[in-house]
Amino acid sequence: MGKAKRRKKLNPNYGKPTSQDDLGDKKGAIADYNKAIGLKPDYAADAYSIRGLLLSELGDKKGAIADYNKAIELKPDDALAYINRGNVRSKLGDNKGAIADYNKAIELKPDYALAYYNRGVVRDDLGDKQGAIADYNKAIELKPDYALAYGNRGIVRSELGDKQGAIADYNKAIELKPDYALAYYNRGNVRDDLGDKKGAIADFNKAIELKPDYALAYYNRGNVSYNLGDKKGAIADFNKAIELQPDYAQAYGNRGIVRNDLGDKKGAIADYNKVIELKPDDALAYYNRGLVRNDLGDKKGAIADFNKAIELQPDLAQAYNNRGNVRSELGDKQGAIADFNKAIELQPDLAQAYNNRGKVRSELGDKKGAIADYNKAIELQPDLALAYSNRGKVRYNLGDKKGAIADFNKAIELQPDNADAYYNRGIVRSELGDKQGAIADYNKAIELQPDYAFAYNNRGLVRYDLGDKKGAIADYNKAIELKPDYALAYFNRGKVRSELGDKKGALEDLQKAAQLFKAQGQMAYYEKAMELWYKVRVTTW
Repeated sequence: MGKAKRRKKLNPNYGKPTSQDDLGDKKGAIADYNKAIGLKPDYAADAYSIRGLLLSELGDKKGAIADYNKAIELKPDDALAYINRGNVRSKLGDNKGAIADYNKAIELKPDYALAYYNRGVVRDDLGDKQGAIADYNKAIELKPDYALAYGNRGIVRSELGDKQGAIADYNKAIELKPDYALAYYNRGNVRDDLGDKKGAIADFNKAIELKPDYALAYYNRGNVSYNLGDKKGAIADFNKAIELQPDYAQAYGNRGIVRNDLGDKKGAIADYNKVIELKPDDALAYYNRGLVRNDLGDKKGAIADFNKAIELQPDLAQAYNNRGNVRSELGDKQGAIADFNKAIELQPDLAQAYNNRGKVRSELGDKKGAIADYNKAIELQPDLALAYSNRGKVRYNLGDKKGAIADFNKAIELQPDNADAYYNRGIVRSELGDKQGAIADYNKAIELQPDYAFAYNNRGLVRYDLGDKKGAIADYNKAIELKPDYALAYFNRGKVRSELGDKKGALEDLQKAAQLFKAQGQMAYYEKAMELWYKVRVTTW
């Protein structure tokens, strides 16, 4: 989750306000200055300067510039007029013109801390971080209690990687100005970067206490709460951020992530829809919506979202990776391979893409290519349990049963709740003659995933091999209960029922197995089931 950053503000130096301006009647104040300019020529320079300030506040930036120009023409040594014109130029995007004005103000008044401060802000905006630091240093030297200068220097230090220096600046800013909400907010961001999540939460709490409508603080506190595992607290903070700022696209996006994690897929979709409505070019919103659509079974919708994410951000490797997964599930294996290739081209260290390409290569019969991909995935991410588990399956298919066991062992070590790894290790252990070890693995797989029909079926096979035919029947019963179209479980139960003398039950199971195998296109198994059915039927006559 990305955190929101707060831009540094220029610090204006207002001239002495009129009584009407002081009362909030800016237009009335402007009318007064219009008169003053005509009636009192000696006062004209100051009148232009202050009228420029009022015009700027009313949104007439060009009119403000014209007034500052006139003020400077009449009073060329007015440093304040240069400062204020520089501020307006900066707001209009003319940063170089702003710098020139601040330079002139400093030339006229070398001890003008405000000019250094504002020049620092604009230098930072222009990417001149070191120049900005130098200006904030000078502003602080001239005005040691300049809390805003400490606050902004902290922002630049953080951006330059000097996190401890940033913390020191925010501490000083807060010491000088205890109600400085922005300093608490920014210190919270740096504390979060340094891993001090609780300290970050404390700072965001204080920022919110000082400024209850601080949407950014709620948003970033939500991010930290999420990282601490407090997903409901994160939702509450994102809700508040959205309440305060209804067009806050990032807050909708992050709330969507948390809703998805909490199983509220439809709520997540609604949030991503809102992000896209607010920011139609937000590639990540399409990407995240694609992930949820896939989870909901809307494969075509997922593909459409990944397509759009790629169109908007052609270097988004994960979009290719996940589109590849969906293409594979839809049977487009070559399209999936192409997507995984592109993901790897864009992000050569993307272990997941190698793992996923390996899976498709294995399905296409390229076992050696699959092994190579799993090896690379493991090299890039040694704790990727799924890659070990998948490599173990291919090693098993290639006849390397000991290698398969080693991979399943590693997958289980890395991910002790990986039911599939126990299940697959059980298969290999059984074939290697370790029946009790196989039973233990199937037991664990069932403990971790109680609806694991395949594990019940396979445990039934091992129980049968160990002579526990009633135990085998119980396991096949459970497999069928969990997966009523499980043809192999019917077949296996039919075989055992036949051996136990339950010919009627055996015929029913074998007939059901044959029907299911045929419907599922497994003709070899269909013929095997029919062959056994005939054999049992003959023995009953």
